[in-house]
Amino acid sequence: MKIKMKWVAPLAAALLLTACGVDEKTASQPKGEVNQEQQGSNTNESYKVIDDRGVEVTFDAVPETVVSLQPSNTEILFELGVGDKIIGATDYDSYPEAAQKIERVSTSTVINAERIVELNPDVVVAYTVGDEAQINQLEDAGLKVFVIESAAQFEDVYSDIIQLSEVMGVKPTGEQIVKDIQTQIKEVQDRTATIATKKKVYYEISPAPDLWTTGNETFQQEIMDAAGVENIFADQKSWISVAEEDVILRNPEIIITTTNYIDDPIGEIMGRAGWDKISALTNKQVFLVDGDIMSRPAPRIGQAVQIMAETVYPELFN
Repeated sequence: MKIKMKWVAPLAAALLLTACGVDEKTASQPKGEVNQEQQGSNTNESYKVIDDRGVEVTFDAVPETVVSLQPSNTEILFELGVGDKIIGATDYDSYPEAAQKIERVSTSTVINAERIVELNPDVVVAYTVGDEAQINQLEDAGLKVFVIESAAQFEDVYSDIIQLSEVMGVKPTGEQIVKDIQTQIKEVQDRTATIATKKKVYYEISPAPDLWTTGNETFQQEIMDAAGVENIFADQKSWISVAEEDVILRNPEIIITTTNYIDDPIGEIMGRAGWDKISALTNKQVFLVDGDIMSRPAPRIGQAVQIMAETVYPELFN
């Protein structure tokens, strides 16, 4: 079940807390299910898809122009092969490279409603932003808005892919993408299944002096679980601020950081006072990984699991 919270580094993210009502008609239908005519990419017949508010969104034809208001949804649309239809995106849409050339119409939390209305897209792919007024503003202007709730689990990502594939008339492609992701994760799990004792990992998303990491019930926890590693803060929930003493006490064997916005993040960790007693530093097991891949609930989650497993258990992938 999707929870109403965007999961990215807490220093860069806003909480996404939109709550929308579901009427009696849509409550009995699975989200994302095509409700009326079965839609396809070569038909102009109308069709309906239920979004994550429980709202039936009607399409008279497959959308030709799209505004995407979340980087993960932009990645999904490109993976579906319809990225060329995106005419508006957010400041943080960095993948694939072609996404960087799309006009910016949102900071990811605040939209430029006036410009979006001027662009007049066939559909705006929005997300639960905590400010229902922004979605209402677009709909009041006559735009079609399809809301995707921010994913918190792998199953949510699969659901997002299928929903957007239905909206864009390419459902078979969406189904294949989901299968490919699941296959990649299964291949990693097959390799790590022989591990007798999981290695203990500290996953850092914000550096000293304000250390932040991830606990249980987060997207990164599911990545670590799938990769066969032990999160040293799995006994806590959600995003957590931790003291250096706690990290030292828990003595991780591996330290993984996504902090790429400071000079030499690995060197910064290696040079912290008192951290020389930690096993990860003693054995020089401190690694920097791509924060976008590891944080976005998008088609690269299989790659995220593989990166995590290869970093912690390189001997299994040689």
